[in-house]
Amino acid sequence: MSKRVAIIGLDSVPPEMMFDKLLDKLPNIKRMYDRGIHGDLETCNPPITVPAWMVMMTGKNPGKLGIYGFRHRRGFSYSDGYIVNSTTVKEDTVWQMLSRQGKKSIVLGVPPGYPPKAIEDTEIVSCFITPGQDKQFTNPPELKQEVLAAAGGKYIFDVTFRTEDREAIRKELFEMTEKRFDVAEYLAKTKPWDFFIMHEIGFDRLHHAFWKFFDPKHPKYVKGNQYENLDEEYYKMVDDRIGRLVKLFGEDTITFIVSDHGSKGMVGAFCVNQWLEQQGYISFKTRPTKMTDIDKAEVDWTKTKAWGWGGYYARIFFNVKGREPTGVVERKDLEAEKKKLSSLIMSIKDNNGKQMKNVVFEPDQLYGRAIGDKPDLMVYFDDLNWRSAGTVGHDSLYLFENDTGPDDSVHSMMGIFIMYDPSKNLNSKILKNAKIEDMAPTLLKMLGVPSVDDMDGHVLSEVFS
Repeated sequence: MSKRVAIIGLDSVPPEMMFDKLLDKLPNIKRMYDRGIHGDLETCNPPITVPAWMVMMTGKNPGKLGIYGFRHRRGFSYSDGYIVNSTTVKEDTVWQMLSRQGKKSIVLGVPPGYPPKAIEDTEIVSCFITPGQDKQFTNPPELKQEVLAAAGGKYIFDVTFRTEDREAIRKELFEMTEKRFDVAEYLAKTKPWDFFIMHEIGFDRLHHAFWKFFDPKHPKYVKGNQYENLDEEYYKMVDDRIGRLVKLFGEDTITFIVSDHGSKGMVGAFCVNQWLEQQGYISFKTRPTKMTDIDKAEVDWTKTKAWGWGGYYARIFFNVKGREPTGVVERKDLEAEKKKLSSLIMSIKDNNGKQMKNVVFEPDQLYGRAIGDKPDLMVYFDDLNWRSAGTVGHDSLYLFENDTGPDDSVHSMMGIFIMYDPSKNLNSKILKNAKIEDMAPTLLKMLGVPSVDDMDGHVLSEVFS
């Protein structure tokens, strides 16, 4: 195809919000929905921003990428961890493959994008993990001054959202997103490109900070609160900016609107390490009496068989002899221990005594091949309605606030997909069974570039018919 291709990436937007609740109030997105192709976009396991965008842009699952979340355990340490960044990603992205074919790309804010890689024919602005605008956050380096000028002198990578100061979040959220679209318009107008992709983290922050205010089904919803319509207000603002941007793209651009996963209201957080202590897997030299991170607790590793990390899902690590510094589980017993603990996890009940819909994965079985610093087990509590709380020292296994700060939502498995070609009316065609890893091979085919053989995704043939 000779057309250009653009992606507007909206982090954490679920179809229930975009398609079911707000679509009729979003005239620009609705026009694209009505004239194009739309559907749910199934995300990866785990449904987390990092790795999801890289799964989308490489066509490869988290096991091949070796990325299982934002934070990773370093080797087999009990307490040393690191945050994933752009250098963690060893597989080629869509824009790297396009670069080798002499095609030009603009990449705005796609995570993990810091530090920005030096890629020929590719203008890059790094993502929300960037420490601040005093750092070098663009490729080429001189692009930084143009970005700052387009953003009015101050570019905002992210907002502080795990705080009770909701009004400060609201103000910064709108300012950040407006500036992101200001920069997007500047780049789209002034730089040559075949492929354009931007990522907006604001939806994720809106949902985490405000979900209980606008979702009547949330356990903590209060009717008539001051932020009851904030979702509509923010989505409308972005709809207006999308309308401006798509008009700027012109008739020769096919535009996608996609999200990396969905969102839904958080029921609570399950204290995985306190439960593991109850089951005899963790032993403490001194049991914490106040909230303590498991990395800082006085764990007796000579008597501990397994421990877990918190987050949207639980990562379980076994304390294996010859692998961990003070391992106690014999290597020959590891598989049996995994099965035993998995069975116990499946029997966990919620605070009301109701059976949780828990899911346990083993990375090698889930992905076929799992590299990097992977957990031994991955656990979703009650279809992800409950977070995993990794801290200890609580009075109960069940928390009704996030143990790492205020949070109203969790992630869900379905994101959104819209494809719009201004030169065609596809009459709101529905796309079924699309997966996030299908995006990379589909984009490459659109741009006339061959995809690589070991991608997990497949070309979405419906978008070409």
